[in-house]
Amino acid sequence: MDLDGTSSLSPYLRFGMLGLRQAVRTAQQAQGQGRSAEEKHGAEIWLNELIWREFYIQILYQFPRVRQNAFNASLANIQWRNNEAEFSAWKNGLTGMPIVDAAMRQLKEIGWMHNRARMIVASFLVKDLLIDWRWGEAWFMENLLDGDLAANNGGWQWTAGTGTDAAPYFRIFNPILQSAKFDPDGNYIRKWVPELRGLNAKEIHAPWEKDIKVNGYPEKPIVDRGLVKERTMNAYNLSKEKAK
Repeated sequence: MDLDGTSSLSPYLRFGMLGLRQAVRTAQQAQGQGRSAEEKHGAEIWLNELIWREFYIQILYQFPRVRQNAFNASLANIQWRNNEAEFSAWKNGLTGMPIVDAAMRQLKEIGWMHNRARMIVASFLVKDLLIDWRWGEAWFMENLLDGDLAANNGGWQWTAGTGTDAAPYFRIFNPILQSAKFDPDGNYIRKWVPELRGLNAKEIHAPWEKDIKVNGYPEKPIVDRGLVKERTMNAYNLSKEKAK
């Protein structure tokens, strides 16, 4: 996530400054004869992302109820914890989970973040903190430069497991593993969480695990991940049972 590896064109697509057909045509041209395997692979990934945008637009058009409710009716009545203090910590990048805090501070400062970061922070809010995905959806819309109702709603419901073609509701991202995989050297974290700049790549993803305390930064995450899966599964399964 520390690399400049995305097109960053989403705000221009969002406001119609770049036409979708133009973007698709460019992607198809990049897959043409004479292109390198790397170029073709990148174009294919980008084209798939453009298709996701269109898919969520169609979902919103055909099922306008998703603006306020879960697409999957069996998960429409999850008993969220909705802890206000934890929500505030999440919004302000003070959860004590470095990768989450880095992403949320980036959002607050520049109004944008990498798609992988969006998935990580969304999973943390919904699955770790058990806070209603609609709270996160609204915060993103308030802060994202590319905030698009259809794409934002679709992304949040995908992560929450409540949407169409969503991630399985029992899938819970491990933010520490995600951090180590997508920010291996910790450069992304150091950029957005300056308190942790003095830590090396082995320490920065989970400093509390090595009993490292950094002045001005939470000593440990606001949630015990040992409790997360059971608590979340209970809430989701209860909703499914009630829907029968």
